Amino acid sequence: MSYDRAITVFSPDGHLFQVEYAMEAVRRGSTAVGVRGKDCVVLAVERRALAKLQDPRTIRKIVSVDERSVLAFAGLTADARVLINKTRVEAQSYRLTCEDAPSVEYLARYIARTQQKYTQRGGVRPFGIATLLAGFSEEGNPVLYQTDPAGTHSEWKAQVIGGRNAKTLREFLEKNWEEGMEEEKAVRIGVQALLEVVDSGSKNMEICVVRFGGKKDIMKEEDVDAIVKDIEKEAEEGKTKTSGTDE
Repeated sequence: MSYDRAITVFSPDGHLFQVEYAMEAVRRGSTAVGVRGKDCVVLAVERRALAKLQDPRTIRKIVSVDERSVLAFAGLTADARVLINKTRVEAQSYRLTCEDAPSVEYLARYIARTQQKYTQRGGVRPFGIATLLAGFSEEGNPVLYQTDPAGTHSEWKAQVIGGRNAKTLREFLEKNWEEGMEEEKAVRIGVQALLEVVDSGSKNMEICVVRFGGKKDIMKEEDVDAIVKDIEKEAEEGKTKTSGTDE
């Protein structure tokens, strides 16, 4: 029997193949990195090369879900658009009902619940995206949540989704992340992680800093370029010192 034909049928060894194929779609997508700082959350995404005549403003990997929440995704852009619109409607519905903005955790739970529904019913397929949701808790602390096509959600200090090198980048973040990082250092770590997978420096990066209250600030290309040049200069100096000591 072909266990990958039907979404609701487990294989004898406990796999749901369609969900695993959706995770593969995420791995084939562009990389997104989230880093939590002391008073901010940095979202850094890889922008794939655009066609010459394409308007770059129409390709967005970082979007606002609500006034307090910002989302970055990896995977199928069309699937992301549908899921983001569902989440925005839920956020507005929550405001009408409770007369308050939904928390980041509530939205992460909603996204995960929606993704899970699409793994359990016939006639649908899983969403081929993973998301990073950034914002601030009710206590005013920065928070970062991740969801995946299986419908799980979890909170992270720093996380990578999408791309073939996610495991290597996660190890890089584990080594370099520190509690209570200032905004400048959090941005630098996000850019450094992306430089492992991006070829043409700041051109193919989008960096967003989420500050208190969920305020979203997309960094200008020249500012990102300055950080990239600084990192590259440091790397060159390190290589020179190493070759000098070897001699």
